[in-house]
Amino acid sequence: MLYQLPDTDIERFIEEDMPYGDLTTSLLGIGNAQGSITFTSRHLTVLSCTEEACRVLERCGARVTSSMPSGTSVEAGVMFLSAEGSAASLHAGWKVALNLLEYASGIATRTAAIVNSARAVNPAVSVVTTRKSFPGTKKVAIKAIMAGGAMPHRLGLSESILVFRHHTAFQGGLESFLETLSSLKQRAPENRVIVEADTAKEALQIAAAGADVVQVDKMPSEELAILVAGIHRQFPGVKVSAAGGINADNAAIYASTGVDILVLSSVYFGKPSDIAALINP
Repeated sequence: MLYQLPDTDIERFIEEDMPYGDLTTSLLGIGNAQGSITFTSRHLTVLSCTEEACRVLERCGARVTSSMPSGTSVEAGVMFLSAEGSAASLHAGWKVALNLLEYASGIATRTAAIVNSARAVNPAVSVVTTRKSFPGTKKVAIKAIMAGGAMPHRLGLSESILVFRHHTAFQGGLESFLETLSSLKQRAPENRVIVEADTAKEALQIAAAGADVVQVDKMPSEELAILVAGIHRQFPGVKVSAAGGINADNAAIYASTGVDILVLSSVYFGKPSDIAALINP
């Protein structure tokens, strides 16, 4: 089961939408009437944040009667979540739950499409996502990509070592940095060291120096295929990751190069899933 967002986030989502109560439901005098709400997919969807949507509805006073877990793939027309309660509770939780489901499931659905496309040609490839999610949405975004079959590339600056040209510039350049690589690995023995290369020549230098992962950015797939084969042959313990502009249209092409890891941000950006929410007395 995927992780769940903390209660503080659930309460914050509700408070953002209803800081002073529901004026419309209150003025109409319908708050105590009993009813139900259902959520139904309008197209092929990989679900995400159904658990959080349930908790939103429950926090607003409704009772969840059925729900499918995050990561479930459903065809169009599948009712995957339902709840019962007062009109006040259903209307209070309705849009917050729907927004969570549509945005998170949109990310999960795009992620699953890329993972499936890439692994159809390279079953061993890992698909990972960057930290370019919109600020304030990381917990939802990471849950969504995991629901779609990917993993985070790095959750933040605190738990991973990824060396860019921006870093090596302060050490006199790439070659000067590579002279210190063994010392860096000794100081952080539990962490993999990833170093980005701008060219195939740099990638080979980085692999020879003992980096755990060589990351290449925006390298054409034809050149990447040659580079991957060379690194795997000469340095079998070194992994190669490809980053920069990888999306649903080219993921399979890059995966077919034999690369070990695809690094992408594209899944964060796109249309939300289309989900129908229906409230009935």
